[in-house]
Amino acid sequence: MSTYLTILGFNSAIPTINSSPTAQLLEMEERHFLIDCGEGTQVQLRKAKARFSKINHIFISHLHGDHCFGLPGLIASFRLLGRENPLHVYGPKGIKKMLETIFQITETHRGFEVVYHELDKDYSEKIYEDNRVEVYTIPLDHRIYCNGYLFKEKPKDRHLNMKEIAKYSEIESCDYHNIKAGKDFVLSDGYVLKNEVLTTDPAPSVSYAFCSDTRYLESVIPIIKNATVLYHESTFLHDLKEMADYTGHTTALEAATIAQKAQVGKLILGHFSNRYADLTVFTDEARNIFPNSFLPKALESVKI
Repeated sequence: MSTYLTILGFNSAIPTINSSPTAQLLEMEERHFLIDCGEGTQVQLRKAKARFSKINHIFISHLHGDHCFGLPGLIASFRLLGRENPLHVYGPKGIKKMLETIFQITETHRGFEVVYHELDKDYSEKIYEDNRVEVYTIPLDHRIYCNGYLFKEKPKDRHLNMKEIAKYSEIESCDYHNIKAGKDFVLSDGYVLKNEVLTTDPAPSVSYAFCSDTRYLESVIPIIKNATVLYHESTFLHDLKEMADYTGHTTALEAATIAQKAQVGKLILGHFSNRYADLTVFTDEARNIFPNSFLPKALESVKI
C-alpha cells in the first residue's frame, strides 16, 4: 500500500491567485493526515477531490495565520457535511482557546467532538500511534513556538509465499497471521519450517518529515535521519540569510544542507517569499548541496 503526499499550498504569508498558504494531505496506510491548514485549505481539498470524512487527525505546526486560519472554516464545514466522528487536532498550546473562542463568538455549533492535543515540549515526542503508523514532533526554531512532524510507517507484515505454503496441508488460513508476523511454523512431526521459506520480504516502510517555519537548526537532523522524503521551508535564497535569521526562516541552501546531513531520500522545498517570481532559483541553489531537491506542485500527489 503506497503513501502519497498532496501539497495543497506552499507559499508564505499571503495567498495569491496562483498559490495558497501551507497545507498538505498525507495518505499513509489508509490514514488521511492534514498537515497545517492555511487560508483556503478546504477549497484546495475540494480541488484535490479529497474525502473530508476521511480526515480524522489535523497537525498544526504553529499559530501564525498562514498555517492555521483555514482551520475554523474547515471544522465548520465538517459540521455542515454531517460529521459525527471525533476530530483530533494537534498543535501548540493555545490552539484550543483560539478555536473555541471563534466557535463561541460565531455561535458555530458542532455535532461532533474536537479532541485537542496541545503541545508545549521543546524535545521530540511521540504524539500519535496505532498499529501501522507513528507520529513524532520535530521541535523547530521560529518566532513563536513551532513543531514539524515526522510520520513513520511501522514495519510491515511479510508477504506469504503461497506456492511454498501450498506444499503443506497442515498450514491453514488461521496460521497466516503468525506467519506474516515472522513466526516459523512447526509441523506435527516437529519439523520447523523457517519463516524465510514461507514468506518474502515486505515492502520497505517509508517516512515523511515536515519541517515548517524555522531557522537553520541542526538538532532536527537526528530526528529526521534517513527520512524517505523531507519537506523543508526555504523562504529565502542564501543572499538574504540575515533576513531569514531575523524573521525565523531558512534559506534554500540551508534546507539542502539539512537534507544532506540527514541523508534523506528526497527534499521538497516550500514556503517561498512572494518576492520571488521564478521559483526555479530555489532548486538551482539547493541542488548545489543536495541534488535530489525539488519544487512542490500544487495539488500534485507525490508518492513517498
